[in-house]
Amino acid sequence: MSKLITFCPRLANTASTHFIRLAALLVTLGYGAICQAETIHVDNTAQLQQALTDAKSGDRIMLAAGRYQAPFAIRQSITLSSLGDSVIDAAGVGSALTVFAAYVEISGLRIENWGNDHYERDAAILVEPGSDGVKIHNNHLQGNGFGVRADELNNIKINNNVIVGNNTLYTLDRGDGIHLQHVIGSEIWGNTVSGVRDGVYLESSSQSKVYDNQLFDQQYGIHYMYTHDDEAFNNRSYQVDGGYALMDSKRIHLYSNKVWDAIDFGILLNMTKDSLVELNHVEQIVNRSVNQIQGQGQEGKGIFVYGARDNTIINNHFADNDIGFYMAMGGEDNQVYGNQFIDNFSQVKYVGDSLLEWSHQGRGNYWSGYLGWDHNSDGIGNTAYQPNDNIDKLFWLYPEANFLMDSPIVMVLRWVQRQFEITEISGIVDSYPLLDTNPTFSHH
Repeated sequence: MSKLITFCPRLANTASTHFIRLAALLVTLGYGAICQAETIHVDNTAQLQQALTDAKSGDRIMLAAGRYQAPFAIRQSITLSSLGDSVIDAAGVGSALTVFAAYVEISGLRIENWGNDHYERDAAILVEPGSDGVKIHNNHLQGNGFGVRADELNNIKINNNVIVGNNTLYTLDRGDGIHLQHVIGSEIWGNTVSGVRDGVYLESSSQSKVYDNQLFDQQYGIHYMYTHDDEAFNNRSYQVDGGYALMDSKRIHLYSNKVWDAIDFGILLNMTKDSLVELNHVEQIVNRSVNQIQGQGQEGKGIFVYGARDNTIINNHFADNDIGFYMAMGGEDNQVYGNQFIDNFSQVKYVGDSLLEWSHQGRGNYWSGYLGWDHNSDGIGNTAYQPNDNIDKLFWLYPEANFLMDSPIVMVLRWVQRQFEITEISGIVDSYPLLDTNPTFSHH
């Protein structure tokens, strides 16, 4: 184990201007440096354990190539990184690295084979309460439990890691790639996460920013639960059950994300309110296991709004899904406009008694099935568009009658309903359907 002594870089980076001036004055007067940080080189497990035991705040521990037998604990504000192919192996038990200090930085490591006890929070990197300002970047994590787990802290940054779970396990038996609970101000970007339960799971947290991540082979790409004031953008989710799940949360800005090749939903708003969902691209949400049989609630949904209210859903692209927009259980009080509904098997499914207007200030949504005209060339259809009628509702309520859907008698009933409106109108109406797939207006 070798050491290189340097002036305390972490204090220099984090101290106040007055502290730095005082340090300089003391050195000038001959009192010597206030602290000495060390760069410590290790090449085996025993040396690493000793280095972590002796480390002082500001030290940097550098691992030579080789294998290191976990578990390890970090109790000072140090940097832990690698000079080469350094592997930390937890032998299938517990967490590999446990952080008990603020402002720790972990980078360049390969961590594998940690435990899978979710109650004990087994993780490649477990960050304990109060460990604010931790940075975790450019690591490769592969194992059964959580990739990164952090609780009750502020301002963690997790970026440019590769996190691989065990996709031979049942999905709900896996750990999440990144799991944060009671965390304020997290920033998560540039990670590639696969084979886990949820790619990024945030619970009882706030002010998170999640962007530029690639999330696949998992339950949900990003999963919010009881969070508020969060932001997610430029993420890509595919080969998932669901893309972006917003549950019992509020004031989330979900924008410019992509999701495709999902089974259940692209975007879910479940009991979520006051959120803005815009400019997302959702395609190929198809549940092939039900063979396109509608009415069972198992269809793939571009967006699923369940009991959510006071949200704004604008300028999104929903294409080639079983259902473009599925709404249920009191999800009526939302603004919906400027979206594109293109070639979904069913554009909308809403089995409610209310009449809902899906337009705003004279502009609605684009519907690939709209057959109206635009006589004044303003880009808006002359006649309102209703994606579903009462006949559709009958088939949703009685799916066993689906074989009659294209029969002559049903076609006659649809024609009679359009001509005479024999029942009170309910469902979705877009009074200003757009004829352009690229609307230029915005919520802002």
